[in-house]
Amino acid sequence: MAATGEVALVTGANRGIGRETARQLAHQGITVLLGSRDPGRGAAVAAELAAEGAHVVAVPLDVTDPESVSAVARQLDDGLGRLDILVNNAGAFQPATALATTAPVLRELFEVNLFGVVTVTQAMLPLLARSTAPRIVNVSSTTASLTLTADGADLPGDADVRMAYTCAKAALNMLTIQYARAFRHDPEHAHVKINSATPGYTATDMNAFRGTRPVSDGARIIVDLATLPADGPTGGFFGDRGPVPW
Repeated sequence: MAATGEVALVTGANRGIGRETARQLAHQGITVLLGSRDPGRGAAVAAELAAEGAHVVAVPLDVTDPESVSAVARQLDDGLGRLDILVNNAGAFQPATALATTAPVLRELFEVNLFGVVTVTQAMLPLLARSTAPRIVNVSSTTASLTLTADGADLPGDADVRMAYTCAKAALNMLTIQYARAFRHDPEHAHVKINSATPGYTATDMNAFRGTRPVSDGARIIVDLATLPADGPTGGFFGDRGPVPW
Protein backbone atom coordinates (compact mmCIF):
# COMPACT_ATOMS: atom_id res chain seq x y z
CA MET A 1 0.00 0.00 0.00
CA ALA A 2 1.40 3.38 -0.99
CA ALA A 3 0.18 6.82 0.07
CA THR A 4 1.82 10.21 -0.10
CA GLY A 5 -0.86 12.12 1.83
CA GLU A 6 -3.40 11.44 4.55
CA VAL A 7 -4.87 7.98 5.07
CA ALA A 8 -8.42 7.28 6.23
CA LEU A 9 -10.31 4.17 7.27
CA VAL A 10 -14.10 4.20 6.86
CA THR A 11 -16.03 1.27 8.31
CA GLY A 12 -19.23 0.04 6.68
CA ALA A 13 -18.23 1.88 3.52
CA ASN A 14 -19.65 -0.33 0.79
CA ARG A 15 -22.98 1.52 0.70
CA GLY A 16 -24.95 4.55 1.81
CA ILE A 17 -23.35 7.23 3.92
CA GLY A 18 -20.15 5.23 4.36
CA ARG A 19 -19.64 4.92 0.63
CA GLU A 20 -20.29 8.62 0.09
CA THR A 21 -17.98 9.55 2.95
CA ALA A 22 -15.23 7.46 1.37
CA ARG A 23 -15.88 9.10 -1.98
CA GLN A 24 -15.76 12.65 -0.61
CA LEU A 25 -12.60 12.00 1.40
CA ALA A 26 -10.90 10.38 -1.57
CA HIS A 27 -11.74 13.34 -3.80
CA GLN A 28 -9.82 15.51 -1.35
CA GLY A 29 -6.70 13.52 -2.20
CA ILE A 30 -6.94 11.26 0.85
CA THR A 31 -6.14 7.57 0.48
CA VAL A 32 -9.19 5.72 1.81
CA LEU A 33 -9.37 2.20 3.14
CA LEU A 34 -12.92 1.16 2.39
CA GLY A 35 -13.97 -1.26 5.13
CA SER A 36 -16.68 -3.74 4.19
CA ARG A 37 -17.97 -6.89 5.86
CA ASP A 38 -18.65 -8.29 2.36
CA PRO A 39 -15.31 -8.38 0.48
CA GLY A 40 -17.00 -8.66 -2.90
CA ARG A 41 -19.19 -5.63 -2.40
CA GLY A 42 -16.29 -3.68 -0.98
CA ALA A 43 -14.10 -4.48 -3.97
CA ALA A 44 -16.86 -3.48 -6.37
CA VAL A 45 -17.38 -0.11 -4.72
CA ALA A 46 -13.63 0.52 -4.57
CA ALA A 47 -13.42 -0.16 -8.30
CA GLU A 48 -16.29 2.27 -8.97
CA LEU A 49 -14.62 5.01 -6.95
CA ALA A 50 -11.23 4.29 -8.49
CA ALA A 51 -12.82 4.85 -11.90
CA GLU A 52 -13.59 8.40 -10.69
CA GLY A 53 -9.90 8.90 -9.98
CA ALA A 54 -10.12 8.22 -6.24
CA HIS A 55 -7.39 6.31 -4.38
CA VAL A 56 -9.50 3.75 -2.55
CA VAL A 57 -8.43 0.35 -1.24
CA ALA A 58 -11.05 -2.21 -0.20
CA VAL A 59 -10.33 -4.09 3.03
CA PRO A 60 -12.47 -6.89 4.49
CA LEU A 61 -13.63 -5.58 7.85
CA ASP A 62 -16.28 -6.88 10.22
CA VAL A 63 -16.36 -4.58 13.25
CA THR A 64 -17.84 -7.38 15.39
CA ASP A 65 -14.87 -9.67 14.65
CA PRO A 66 -11.72 -8.65 16.58
CA GLU A 67 -9.45 -10.70 14.32
CA SER A 68 -10.85 -8.99 11.24
CA VAL A 69 -10.16 -5.62 12.85
CA SER A 70 -6.66 -6.67 13.93
CA ALA A 71 -5.87 -7.79 10.39
CA VAL A 72 -6.64 -4.31 9.04
CA ALA A 73 -4.54 -2.71 11.78
CA ARG A 74 -1.63 -4.99 10.87
CA GLN A 75 -2.05 -4.15 7.18
CA LEU A 76 -1.86 -0.46 7.99
CA ASP A 77 1.07 -0.90 10.35
CA ASP A 78 3.06 -2.94 7.83
CA GLY A 79 2.22 -0.74 4.85
CA LEU A 80 2.12 2.82 6.18
CA GLY A 81 2.79 2.78 9.89
CA ARG A 82 0.04 5.26 10.68
CA LEU A 83 -3.60 6.24 10.27
CA ASP A 84 -4.79 9.85 10.04
CA ILE A 85 -8.59 9.53 9.95
CA LEU A 86 -10.94 6.93 11.40
CA VAL A 87 -14.64 7.10 10.56
CA ASN A 88 -16.67 4.68 12.65
CA ASN A 89 -19.64 4.48 10.32
CA ALA A 90 -20.69 0.80 10.37
CA GLY A 91 -24.11 0.53 11.94
CA ALA A 92 -27.19 -1.63 12.25
CA PHE A 93 -30.91 -1.04 12.77
CA GLN A 94 -33.58 -3.50 13.83
CA PRO A 95 -37.14 -2.21 14.18
CA ALA A 96 -39.03 -3.13 17.33
CA THR A 97 -41.38 -1.19 19.55
CA ALA A 98 -40.11 -0.22 22.98
CA LEU A 99 -42.38 -2.78 24.65
CA ALA A 100 -41.26 -5.51 22.26
CA THR A 101 -37.54 -4.74 22.42
CA THR A 102 -35.80 -7.66 24.10
CA ALA A 103 -32.33 -7.90 25.56
CA PRO A 104 -31.10 -9.95 22.56
CA VAL A 105 -32.22 -7.18 20.19
CA LEU A 106 -30.37 -4.61 22.28
CA ARG A 107 -27.25 -6.79 22.41
CA GLU A 108 -27.26 -7.23 18.64
CA LEU A 109 -27.41 -3.49 17.97
CA PHE A 110 -24.95 -2.58 20.71
CA GLU A 111 -22.54 -5.15 19.27
CA VAL A 112 -22.31 -3.23 15.99
CA ASN A 113 -23.13 0.35 16.97
CA LEU A 114 -21.09 0.53 20.19
CA PHE A 115 -18.85 -2.46 20.90
CA GLY A 116 -17.68 -2.54 17.29
CA VAL A 117 -16.65 1.11 17.57
CA VAL A 118 -14.61 0.32 20.68
CA THR A 119 -12.97 -2.67 19.00
CA VAL A 120 -11.95 -0.66 15.94
CA THR A 121 -10.90 2.44 17.86
CA GLN A 122 -8.72 0.53 20.31
CA ALA A 123 -7.03 -1.35 17.48
CA MET A 124 -6.34 1.83 15.51
CA LEU A 125 -5.24 4.10 18.37
CA PRO A 126 -1.53 3.21 18.15
CA LEU A 127 -1.61 4.08 14.44
CA LEU A 128 -3.60 7.28 15.01
CA ALA A 129 -1.15 8.38 17.70
CA ARG A 130 1.62 8.41 15.08
CA SER A 131 -0.29 10.88 12.88
CA THR A 132 0.39 14.58 13.19
CA ALA A 133 -3.34 15.42 13.02
CA PRO A 134 -5.44 12.35 13.88
CA ARG A 135 -9.22 12.61 13.64
CA ILE A 136 -11.94 10.17 14.75
CA VAL A 137 -15.58 10.59 13.72
CA ASN A 138 -18.29 8.45 15.27
CA VAL A 139 -21.39 8.43 13.10
CA SER A 140 -24.36 8.89 15.43
CA SER A 141 -27.95 10.05 14.95
CA THR A 142 -30.02 13.08 15.90
CA THR A 143 -32.46 10.59 17.43
CA ALA A 144 -29.78 9.76 20.02
CA SER A 145 -30.10 13.21 21.58
CA LEU A 146 -31.44 12.77 25.11
CA THR A 147 -32.34 16.46 25.22
CA LEU A 148 -34.38 16.50 22.02
CA THR A 149 -36.09 13.21 22.80
CA ALA A 150 -36.98 14.23 26.36
CA ASP A 151 -38.32 17.55 25.08
CA GLY A 152 -40.64 15.71 22.70
CA ALA A 153 -39.01 16.98 19.53
CA ASP A 154 -40.64 15.68 16.36
CA LEU A 155 -37.63 13.86 14.96
CA PRO A 156 -38.06 12.20 11.56
CA GLY A 157 -38.03 8.47 11.04
CA ASP A 158 -39.61 5.47 12.73
CA ALA A 159 -40.00 6.90 16.23
CA ASP A 160 -42.07 3.99 17.56
CA VAL A 161 -39.62 1.23 16.58
CA ARG A 162 -36.14 2.63 17.13
CA MET A 163 -35.55 2.25 20.87
CA ALA A 164 -32.64 -0.19 20.52
CA TYR A 165 -30.97 1.89 17.82
CA THR A 166 -31.28 5.19 19.68
CA CYS A 167 -30.06 3.67 22.94
CA ALA A 168 -26.96 2.34 21.18
CA LYS A 169 -26.29 5.68 19.48
CA ALA A 170 -26.80 7.58 22.74
CA ALA A 171 -24.21 5.30 24.31
CA LEU A 172 -21.95 6.02 21.35
CA ASN A 173 -22.22 9.74 22.09
CA MET A 174 -21.11 9.14 25.67
CA LEU A 175 -18.24 7.08 24.32
CA THR A 176 -17.17 10.09 22.26
CA ILE A 177 -17.23 12.34 25.32
CA GLN A 178 -15.25 9.88 27.41
CA TYR A 179 -12.60 9.31 24.74
CA ALA A 180 -12.20 13.06 24.23
CA ARG A 181 -11.67 13.56 27.96
CA ALA A 182 -9.16 10.71 28.11
CA PHE A 183 -7.22 12.02 25.10
CA ARG A 184 -6.95 15.49 26.61
CA HIS A 185 -5.31 14.04 29.71
CA ASP A 186 -2.91 11.69 27.91
CA PRO A 187 0.21 13.22 26.32
CA GLU A 188 0.41 10.42 23.74
CA HIS A 189 -3.11 11.11 22.48
CA ALA A 190 -3.66 14.78 23.29
CA HIS A 191 -3.51 15.64 19.58
CA VAL A 192 -6.35 13.22 18.69
CA LYS A 193 -9.67 14.94 17.97
CA ILE A 194 -12.85 12.89 18.26
CA ASN A 195 -16.43 13.96 17.59
CA SER A 196 -19.88 12.49 16.98
CA ALA A 197 -21.65 13.39 13.75
CA THR A 198 -25.27 13.13 12.72
CA PRO A 199 -25.93 13.02 8.98
CA GLY A 200 -29.62 13.75 9.51
CA TYR A 201 -32.50 11.81 8.01
CA THR A 202 -30.60 10.59 4.97
CA ALA A 203 -31.97 8.28 2.29
CA THR A 204 -30.24 4.93 2.74
CA ASP A 205 -31.27 1.29 2.70
CA MET A 206 -31.41 1.41 6.53
CA ASN A 207 -34.63 3.44 6.22
CA ALA A 208 -35.76 1.96 2.89
CA PHE A 209 -34.60 5.22 1.25
CA ARG A 210 -37.35 7.20 2.92
CA GLY A 211 -34.89 9.74 4.28
CA THR A 212 -35.32 13.28 3.04
CA ARG A 213 -31.64 14.10 2.53
CA PRO A 214 -29.30 12.78 -0.18
CA VAL A 215 -26.19 10.94 0.97
CA SER A 216 -24.04 13.72 -0.47
CA ASP A 217 -25.51 16.09 2.14
CA GLY A 218 -25.49 13.53 4.93
CA ALA A 219 -21.81 12.73 4.50
CA ARG A 220 -20.69 16.36 4.48
CA ILE A 221 -20.56 16.87 8.25
CA ILE A 222 -18.65 13.60 8.65
CA VAL A 223 -16.05 14.72 6.12
CA ASP A 224 -15.84 18.16 7.73
CA LEU A 225 -15.12 16.63 11.14
CA ALA A 226 -12.66 14.16 9.63
CA THR A 227 -10.62 17.02 8.17
CA LEU A 228 -10.77 19.50 11.05
CA PRO A 229 -8.02 22.10 11.32
CA ALA A 230 -5.79 22.25 14.40
CA ASP A 231 -8.13 24.69 16.16
CA GLY A 232 -11.22 22.56 15.50
CA PRO A 233 -13.44 21.17 18.27
CA THR A 234 -13.19 17.84 20.02
CA GLY A 235 -15.66 15.94 22.17
CA GLY A 236 -18.71 17.43 20.45
CA PHE A 237 -21.87 16.31 18.67
CA PHE A 238 -22.46 18.03 15.34
CA GLY A 239 -24.84 18.16 12.40
CA ASP A 240 -24.39 20.30 9.32
CA ARG A 241 -26.16 23.17 11.08
CA GLY A 242 -23.78 23.15 14.02
CA PRO A 243 -23.75 21.56 17.49
CA VAL A 244 -26.55 19.16 18.43
CA PRO A 245 -27.70 19.01 22.08
CA TRP A 246 -26.69 15.84 23.83
